[in-house]
Amino acid sequence: MKDEQLLRFSRQIMLPEMDIAGQQKLVDATVLVVGMGGLGCPAAMYLSAAGIGHLIIADDDSVELTNLQRQIAHSQLNLGEEKVSSAEQTLVGLNSEVKITSINSRLQEDSLDSAVKRADVVVDACDNFTTRFAINRSCIAYSKPLVSGAAIRMEGQVAVFDSTNPESPCYQCLYQEGDDDDASCAHNGVMAPVVGIIGSVQAMETIKIITGIGDTLAGRLLLLDATTMQWREMRLPRDPNCYACSS
Repeated sequence: MKDEQLLRFSRQIMLPEMDIAGQQKLVDATVLVVGMGGLGCPAAMYLSAAGIGHLIIADDDSVELTNLQRQIAHSQLNLGEEKVSSAEQTLVGLNSEVKITSINSRLQEDSLDSAVKRADVVVDACDNFTTRFAINRSCIAYSKPLVSGAAIRMEGQVAVFDSTNPESPCYQCLYQEGDDDDASCAHNGVMAPVVGIIGSVQAMETIKIITGIGDTLAGRLLLLDATTMQWREMRLPRDPNCYACSS
């Protein structure tokens, strides 16, 4: 790394778990973030600030006024712009050396597989079950760790599905296709800081996977109730009969 990078990331490098070797892993890493909404914005911003070398961001939507309450990578000046374009400006503003690949479309089939194959870690920050199941299948097919987050009302959840670990469950071990697809913020509302909390945890788990620091949430589901600010943890075993990941 260059001297400027050593200074920029000095507060991370001084952590004994990280050191220069861990920071270099971040600089060398590629992360795919699917969705530049309430979860994807804070996740991508912390990943850019922390030194991820290449971020692939995907979203097919444009910035609307209702987004600004929680999607912190966008501002009033970006109303009407593509979300990936607006987010790219913010991410480069945080770290001018981050490489951004923007995909202004909904990832599916070949385009999804192509993006997943390029990534070291995939962050699912989308808002619909159809895309989540598709991301899960692609991550299994190409053995990519998946960091999944969701938030609605005053509740949030985070999990890691690591297909490189034979003991780890996948997303479909937790949810089945055909589950309610109307569980969206547009229909139910969401408190702004809740998505920020969950997106930040997704960024932290991504960094841990890349650097090998600590224990990830693989095999665990973390649940937040923001009304009482209590976290619950549930063990999530692999489903031997799972349609997606069982042999």
